[in-house]
Amino acid sequence: MWYHKPVINEDMLQSLPNLKIVASSGVGIDHLDLNLLSSYGVKASNTPFVVSTDTADLGMALMLASSRRLVEGYQMAVSCDTEYFPADWLGTEVSGATLGIVGMGTIGYKVAERAKGFEMKILYHNRNRRNKEEESAVGAIYCKKIDDLLQQSDFVLLSVNLTPETHKLIGKRELELMKPTATLINISRGLVVDQDALVEALQNKVIKAAALDVTYPEPLPRDHPLLKLKNVIITPHIGSATKKTRRLMMENMTESIQAGLTGLPIPNEVL
Repeated sequence: MWYHKPVINEDMLQSLPNLKIVASSGVGIDHLDLNLLSSYGVKASNTPFVVSTDTADLGMALMLASSRRLVEGYQMAVSCDTEYFPADWLGTEVSGATLGIVGMGTIGYKVAERAKGFEMKILYHNRNRRNKEEESAVGAIYCKKIDDLLQQSDFVLLSVNLTPETHKLIGKRELELMKPTATLINISRGLVVDQDALVEALQNKVIKAAALDVTYPEPLPRDHPLLKLKNVIITPHIGSATKKTRRLMMENMTESIQAGLTGLPIPNEVL
């Protein structure tokens, strides 16, 4: 499966009685009905580890681009209407700011490693707390309650899997807990955020800005209000989109398929 295609439903499973494995690209598995696959004796795999480095890089890129208003700055620099660069056109500091990471899995932790280089104060909220050695290595502070993280962070970065528990995890209440100077960065799944609530928060300056690699749907309708806001950066779900990583993803999927066909243990099997 690539970009969730083809759709694996009961009709397809019934038409493929010899199917042994579904190898899906990327880390997310919200598009797979694992119970349905299991009922047909079909195994599933993904490619969670090879995407983590590039996705963490993109998270930092979105943070920097949003804070320093790179898209707006580019538009100003190349515009035919620009006669001078205003001295009061300012961005926001990343170095020394507080970063709140929601979801400290492999990707979230790699973001923390990068943020440490920017001397950021790092908070994180996760289902399970990291051990003290891992926390100490990046200077991360655990927030048992997500509310505490939201209230303290200058940048809130979402790096969670989409599950029933994380569906619209960030809604109106959570956005109102954030600082009015804060930026929301989403490199997980669009449905982790209530987009209607986000539009309202951005329009009413409840938060300062958003930088999104994911939305719902993808792409957004061309008349969607998020596309009209200057304090939003949207990229086309490119967290893993480098030549090396996409090749490694294909290799991982091939290895899983070969193992599934020969009855060997499946690398990155989704249980």
